[in-house]
Amino acid sequence: MKNIQLTQDGYNNLKEELKELQTVKRPSTVDRLQKARSMGDLKENSGYQSAREELGELDGRILEVQYILSNAEIVTTATSDTVISLGKKVEVDVNGVKKSISIVGEFESDPMNGKLSTTSPIGSTLLGKKVGDKVEVTTPGGKVPYIILSIA
Repeated sequence: MKNIQLTQDGYNNLKEELKELQTVKRPSTVDRLQKARSMGDLKENSGYQSAREELGELDGRILEVQYILSNAEIVTTATSDTVISLGKKVEVDVNGVKKSISIVGEFESDPMNGKLSTTSPIGSTLLGKKVGDKVEVTTPGGKVPYIILSIA
């Protein structure tokens, strides 16, 4: 079985999410479900149906997070490493605009906040590159030039 690569921050965030799901959200949803169930006819009780669907989604997410955590491989990077790899923070120049990117595991990806997975078009292109390297990233909008300014 393939290990799921995560940064330490990603692992910690998933542990916190699991704790909240199990100790706050699920008990609250079960309570809503029980209250709705006590209101009578379940076929026409939208509160009951809604709570039941939400509970199913929560249970699915709990199982998913548990699976990820139990198969996680926490990847650490050496501070002297000058090559882009998982866990690195990279500053790039994209068409004259400086951007900060964190290279993260697939399950940590959050493109809107600059967290790109190693399997994304940008993340996979940057892997193994060094400061000063120029690369072209193929995106849905076409080829975009990236210059690596710094790696941390």
